Amino acid sequence: MARWMQAVGLLADKAWAVLVREMITALRYRAGFVLAALSHLGELAAFFFLARSIGPSYRPEGHEYFLFLLVGTGFYSFLLNGISSFLTMIQEAQTTGTLEVLMTTSTSPTVLVLLSAISSFLRSAAGMFLYLLGGVILFGASLSAANPLSVLLVLCFSLLIVVGFGLFAAAVQLAIQRGSAILWVIGTTTWMVTGTLFPVSALPDPMQWWARAFPLTQALTAMRAALLSGTTPAQLFPELVHLAAGSLLLPLGWLAFALALRTARRRGSLAYY
Repeated sequence: MARWMQAVGLLADKAWAVLVREMITALRYRAGFVLAALSHLGELAAFFFLARSIGPSYRPEGHEYFLFLLVGTGFYSFLLNGISSFLTMIQEAQTTGTLEVLMTTSTSPTVLVLLSAISSFLRSAAGMFLYLLGGVILFGASLSAANPLSVLLVLCFSLLIVVGFGLFAAAVQLAIQRGSAILWVIGTTTWMVTGTLFPVSALPDPMQWWARAFPLTQALTAMRAALLSGTTPAQLFPELVHLAAGSLLLPLGWLAFALALRTARRRGSLAYY
């Protein structure tokens, strides 16, 4: 028990060191935060006026269209940024020549990648919170019906799926230096089938089947239901089961990353990019 507590304490110390480093970096680049905030404000304004021009009668999945867009784009951006954080960590370490050193420390390589992704997750979470808050304060969106427990459960399962995708992208980067291609495919195609901007029911029937099987689609649908309709965990049971099945991507991604790392070490291609 004492050894386990010591390991947990050491891991917490490492996570804190990573967070401190990222906070110092963020303070040095405050202008980037301001530009990102202005970009989000412009996006929210565009969605607000788009929804107003379409009219209140259009209610995809039973929600006001602006609320549908607000939660869909905010949560989808959070998930996509979470996936990209794993790839970014590997690419930056490769280009700066520090990857080989990092992979030979006493910390497990996979744990090291996860720790490095924590800061990006927190930045993305803060960005999503401010995005939703901007919709509420500036454009009158209402999230008062949210069910906190349902939101938390959907978020936890979604994070497991995102980590799995992220580890797969990092594994591809180590194996063939094309992890960005995986992220490009996810970023440019899945927004259409996940129901980010319009409901999945608008897609052709064959695409609807594929879209509903995709874990991120269920994540967005469940998050909208939890935030906008106050749906309880019991009512969300089918979606939560689907998300739980999708979270199996985590151990598979972990295995893929470990195999890619072992292969890159054997070939001497760890620092290639």
